[in-house]
Order: sequence, then structure tokens, then C-alpha cells
Amino acid sequence: MRLSLVVLAACGASTSQISIGPPPPPSTAGVLVGPLCAGDRCECRDNRSDDGGAGVPSDTAHKRFEIRLKSPQAVWATVGQARLYKNAEKAEACFYVDLPAGDTAVELRASDPNGAAAAWEIHELGTKTKSYYDTFTFNCGVPGVCSFDELDSAKAEYAKLARNLHDKCGSTKIKQLTWDTGHAPDQQHPNDLLVRVHLDIYSWAPWKEHGDPSCGHGRPPGEGSAGSDDAPAGDDDTAK
Repeated sequence: MRLSLVVLAACGASTSQISIGPPPPPSTAGVLVGPLCAGDRCECRDNRSDDGGAGVPSDTAHKRFEIRLKSPQAVWATVGQARLYKNAEKAEACFYVDLPAGDTAVELRASDPNGAAAAWEIHELGTKTKSYYDTFTFNCGVPGVCSFDELDSAKAEYAKLARNLHDKCGSTKIKQLTWDTGHAPDQQHPNDLLVRVHLDIYSWAPWKEHGDPSCGHGRPPGEGSAGSDDAPAGDDDTAK
């Protein structure tokens, strides 16, 4: 039996007992993209230059995302159809995937008999701005080991997240954030952690760089009035 801690889009929480299955296979499978990737591996981008060497999608129907995994343990991320795996030999691993506008399901997994510990980051790359946006971050136990107290604090922080946006300058919201925890022999540190979240990716391209203080105001050049079906995620968004 496992304890489940659930956060429903910052609307409330509930607790139930569930079972978590085994972690995914210890391998990466799926389409990785850009000059930094070869086969099932990618190098982490260079923060000093524009897109960091990761490149941009060849069409406007997709957006490039960086998935960064950090842990002294083996951890996984399933992003759409791609399964990404970081082994325990590396403290950090990066992957680059292209995702279409709309909904993409993400699962993040950590599992260790001595207590799970993992940090996941998802960054959207703006093709016009060559700027990376902090789409989603989740850290429990790095450094250290994940605890129920840390998860309770995370629940409170996500409940305060305005408009389900980590980065007001980006074009991707998060929604349906939940997590489940496994058995905790000491009643404090679970040995399994499964995080689920959906990326709500808008079709418009971000036009302000990450960190621009004016983000959250105005609309992309050429966009219509507020309230359209594809309203910007962070700028005068009254539709969603």
C-alpha cells in the first residue's frame, strides 16, 4: 500500500492509499532532437549562447523542450511518447524533444529502497527569442532524500501558482499535477515517487525573453483581443 498526495491544479487536495508499480525499464526510448542529441543520449546545452546549441524545430507546429534530470539515483521522465532515463552514474542528464501544441502528458519517477530523491526541470525554448523558459520544476530530496514534509511544502507552493504558470514569459501552462508516494519504512521518507503533470502548450510563440519584467501584460504581435481560444498563457489571459 502506498500513500498518495494529490494536488489538483491548485484547487485542493485529498489523500488515498494506492499501489505503485515497478519503475520503467532502465533505458531511453523515443525521438530525441537537435545537434546535442545522438541516438539515445544528449549533451546538456551551453548556457552562454542563444539556444545553447540545442537548435530549433524545423517547423512551426512544434516547440523544443529541454528535460533535465538531477539525482544521485536512477530517475525517469516519460514525456508524451518518449521515455527518458538517467542512470546513477551521472548526477545530471539532459534530453531534447519536440512537442506539438495541445496537451502532453508527463510522468516523473524516482525509486530507491533507501528513499527516493530527484529533481526534474522542463524548459521551453522560444524559437523567436532564443530564450529558455522555466516551464516546470519539481524537486524532492536533492540534495538529501525526499520527505513527506518536503512534499507538503511543495503542495502549498503549487497551490499559489498563478494561472498554472511557472514562467509568465513562456507559452506553456501546467495542469492536473498529482503525485503518489510509496512505502516509507521510517514513516518520513518514501522509497517511491511518481509525479504526473500535463503540459498545456499554446500554438503562439513567446515573444519576450525569460525574465522580462513586462511578462504578464500585453499580447503577441498580431494577436486578437483577450478571450480568444488560443489566448497567451501569461499575458492578459481571461480565457483559461
